[in-house]
Amino acid sequence: MSDVRAPTVRSGILHRPGTGEPRPRVLGAHVSVAGGVDRAPGRAGEIGAAVFQIFTKQPNRWADPNVPDDRAAAFRREAARIDAACTVSHDSYLINLASPLPELWRRSADSFRRELERAALLGMDAVVTHPGNATDGDRASGIARNAAGVSEALEAVPAGPRVLLELTSGSGTSVGGTFEELAGIIERVSEPHRARVGVCFDTCHAWVAGLDLRDDFDGVWMRADDTFGIDRIEVFHLNDAKSPFGSRLDRHENIGEGTMGIEPFRRLMNDERFRDVPKILETPKGDDGVGADRQNLAVLRGLRGRLV
Repeated sequence: MSDVRAPTVRSGILHRPGTGEPRPRVLGAHVSVAGGVDRAPGRAGEIGAAVFQIFTKQPNRWADPNVPDDRAAAFRREAARIDAACTVSHDSYLINLASPLPELWRRSADSFRRELERAALLGMDAVVTHPGNATDGDRASGIARNAAGVSEALEAVPAGPRVLLELTSGSGTSVGGTFEELAGIIERVSEPHRARVGVCFDTCHAWVAGLDLRDDFDGVWMRADDTFGIDRIEVFHLNDAKSPFGSRLDRHENIGEGTMGIEPFRRLMNDERFRDVPKILETPKGDDGVGADRQNLAVLRGLRGRLV
């Protein structure tokens, strides 16, 4: 089996430094699709976001709607109007590609394929997916099942978006709470599709899973590079945590207001390795989602001291 750390076909969704091109704007947030998926780019533009994430369907329902061609064209047109640098969808919370139950795995695999099809129609760059739960306690088999589902979907949608495995909090039977488990999925994805698989690094999930971004910042990235390779980190979810370090409790907090504090975000925003990797907020919206996103984005921009 080939080295999972081998370079991918391209280094991330956005270009890396040294290409001679201007650095892209990389900050954004998860935005609503209320009223139609084509409304999402405008909402991203309203908060000054160059990148954004959406749900292409209701995340807590199995129903997989078709996106009409005119809506898809309107989405692409609106994304171009705001000069979006990167667009990402997040798959359904019900999908469980690590499930040991054949019927649930089949339903999950079909739903995940439909997610890639919708994202391809919308012209999106990537789909972020939770690796799922090995409810039988057999994590190794869960990893293999997940890889099989991802491989099947990528084969079915060959010209579609990239698939980014999200680092999880590692609670219960969930798969993907360690770098080793993410690497295990990637190395089992069949060729040539493996080159389309990357990682979405969620800072809250990392912190509560026991990755010490505050006191061992450099060590975390050394471990990542030693397993799947940091070039595979193609999107960040930037969230502080309400829950304590190592608690495995996934509770997001505003930037700098949680148990992580501001310093990990300052270092991340100024780390040359990640300057051009899209960074998406999933912080609490409260009663004023636009205001909350603007405030968190302002905090992040202030940490770098330049427009991003």
